[in-house]
Amino acid sequence: MKGALSLSLVLLLAMAAAPSAVAGGSEGGVDVNPESDAPFSVLERTTPSQDGASWALSVQLSEDAKENGTTAVITTQICLNNGVCDPPVNHDVSGEDGVYSMELTPPNDHSYVNWRVKATYADDSTENFPSADWYKTWSTCYYNDGEYGGVHAEGDGCNVPAAGETESALPALGLGLVVVTVGAALAIGVRRRA
Repeated sequence: MKGALSLSLVLLLAMAAAPSAVAGGSEGGVDVNPESDAPFSVLERTTPSQDGASWALSVQLSEDAKENGTTAVITTQICLNNGVCDPPVNHDVSGEDGVYSMELTPPNDHSYVNWRVKATYADDSTENFPSADWYKTWSTCYYNDGEYGGVHAEGDGCNVPAAGETESALPALGLGLVVVTVGAALAIGVRRRA
């Protein structure tokens, strides 16, 4: 009983010391996506976002929303690794057959792309999704809670390839040649002993 109480106390203290980003519903590197109560679904979203490369978002209104005359506006905001966020930008996109699509190109050293959808109903009332925050797409190299993360994080910074470039296959090819060479040498050595 005493051990269970101690474990409970430790867990409670660990939860209290957890980073505030987790308490706010967002964990570094984990995208924040729409819940099932949104009047739209995501058709396409580039994830993760990458410096200098096209980031695309496409949402489709639900059948009920389309039938009720609902329209949508997509708003984005780009935040940088230094903690500064650009002002939000409303994207003027047409909703052909209830589909709203847009693209943007994040700048160098961005941490994530915030986005939300503002629904305007037939009675001209509006509602933001999410209501008080943003959906979030993290970048390939982001700074969060004092450290870098993502596929292009490297030590205390980022090593993001230039737009349009793919990462070199030479290191993987070199490693493959080393493995084959060592394997061949071992096979020859085993044969000579036999």
